[in-house]
Amino acid sequence: MPAVVFILGLAIFAMTTSEFMVAGMLPQLSAGLGVSISAIGYLVSAYAVAMALGGPIISAATTRVSRARVLVALLAAFLVGQVLGAVATGYPMLVVSRLVTGAAEAAFFGVGLTVAMDAVRPGLAGRASSVVLGGLMVSSVLGVPLATLLAQWVGWRGAFWAVAGLVLVAGLAVLHTVRAPVAGSSFGPATSDGPVSSDGSSAGATQGGLRAELGLFRNRKLWAVYATSMLHIGALFAATSYFAAIFIERTGFAPELVPALLTGYGVTAVVGNTIAGRLADRFPMAVLTVGLGALTLLLAAFAASSTVPTVALVAVLGIGLVGLPLNSATIARRMRVAANTPMINTVGASVVNVGIAVGPTLGGVAISAGFGLTAPLWIGAALAGLGLLSLVPYLRRTRPGAVPTGGKTATLRETQPMLAGIDDHAVTRGLECSGT
Repeated sequence: MPAVVFILGLAIFAMTTSEFMVAGMLPQLSAGLGVSISAIGYLVSAYAVAMALGGPIISAATTRVSRARVLVALLAAFLVGQVLGAVATGYPMLVVSRLVTGAAEAAFFGVGLTVAMDAVRPGLAGRASSVVLGGLMVSSVLGVPLATLLAQWVGWRGAFWAVAGLVLVAGLAVLHTVRAPVAGSSFGPATSDGPVSSDGSSAGATQGGLRAELGLFRNRKLWAVYATSMLHIGALFAATSYFAAIFIERTGFAPELVPALLTGYGVTAVVGNTIAGRLADRFPMAVLTVGLGALTLLLAAFAASSTVPTVALVAVLGIGLVGLPLNSATIARRMRVAANTPMINTVGASVVNVGIAVGPTLGGVAISAGFGLTAPLWIGAALAGLGLLSLVPYLRRTRPGAVPTGGKTATLRETQPMLAGIDDHAVTRGLECSGT
């Protein structure tokens, strides 16, 4: 695996640590800024909104800019936002900080995944994406707990500065690595004009601009991928957002055990991400079908037996194993129906954030309506079941283990015939792929 893939994973680790660490330092931020805990909680919502809306806007504005330059610029913007948070003199300044970092992270996800999948040989795109997304998994196991400890030891500003330092290191590494030749890529070295393709033209020059990228969103199969992704993430976060309360009030675990339980969940997510990444390239639909089926059963079992510690423990570890790791299979499936472009990937990240917002909201509404703490688990099971059903129309059309067009992903120019109504088989026969 090229070094650039791991460097991008490091950058995602730093960014997602910043994204989620606010939840672990609510009391310190509330006391330090003189606002209520609920007001600090709105920072999480502000971040999600910035990711959902800001990411695609930035991606659209940078369509014709070198991906190397975009990555560095986004890390620089994130760094500025993080430092702004560290020196915030009041709540409004911290809100601006979270909006800047949220928008930068969403766009970075899209461009970073595109670069990572372009950097590997055919058939390894799913594994490359799992390495990049592994930064997110590790942040939940290592980054967020460390940031929380730092906030307790040296104050919340110290935690913000620490993450800013990590972002700076990642930015310097990306600046050096993305501009270097990438082993295994069908592209040549990443130049100032973007990666050089086999015909000597830059990737930036072959993408066809914003209009061509937007044209790809007329593909119904792409929206089917997005819909399944939103249901999957909504199901997961509807449940996991209330794990701590369920552990204590329903299962009867001591509060001191909750961090260990959540760490166990994070560890199994890392393990599951490694497994899914190795299978996703060849069997994306199978991984999604089995994973969503297992997620549905585990959430339902947890809801039905939430007062049984053994069931709760097995369910939580299982949810970690098959929950977030399905993202690599979603990406592999998406690459089979659309070009590997920053806009496609950025909108994918925005869809994930819609799921993150919708799932917990539905769970909270159900709890407020008096349905109890198990309601989010049942809602999660229902959403996961809907996600599983959304795959059914497409299962017969996918041959097991088949990797379309040699495992490569079509470029924008090559997928444009689909927009003219040419049938799928004709398009598949005519594709000359970019070598993701």
